[in-house]
Amino acid sequence: MKILILGIGNILFGDEGVGPHLANLIDEKYQFDSTEHEIEIVDGGTLAQRLIPIITEYDRVLLIDCVKVLEGEVGDVFCFDFTDVPDFITWNGSAHEVEMLQTLQMIEMLGDLPPTKIVGVIPYVIGEDSTFTMTPEVLRASALMEKTILEYIEAFGVKSSIKKDVTLAEVAKYTYLKGVL
Repeated sequence: MKILILGIGNILFGDEGVGPHLANLIDEKYQFDSTEHEIEIVDGGTLAQRLIPIITEYDRVLLIDCVKVLEGEVGDVFCFDFTDVPDFITWNGSAHEVEMLQTLQMIEMLGDLPPTKIVGVIPYVIGEDSTFTMTPEVLRASALMEKTILEYIEAFGVKSSIKKDVTLAEVAKYTYLKGVL
């Protein structure tokens, strides 16, 4: 089975880049071993519809993104299936763009959407100023997101091991250069 870990977000807007940052952390930090399954990690940035041919190549997708939640707080983490979004989550793909939700809906309408799980966090949404810096709340939340991602992958019998002990804060500085650490 081919499993895609897909980070979505805009790294220029602080917390809203947590998807790509966390995808790159997983890629830099972990080695995945399986004789049955193939794990690929992609920084999808804000490509949305351009990701359709990539997403449809996989048997399972784990999407890392920001979420909007009624009465939630910055740093709250949620994990749910795309086909079963809880009522209190107003997930629109992210706080930075709505195209990812529309992209998944289009793939689903065509019957090509693999089972998709979303691991999301409520970001601090900044205005028009850009920054690579994430809030302490989202940095703390990333530990739970990382654990959730690993549990999802390991549930398929994939073994993970640490190949490089790095933190999200370290990796986030170089996400735009992927693979520098």
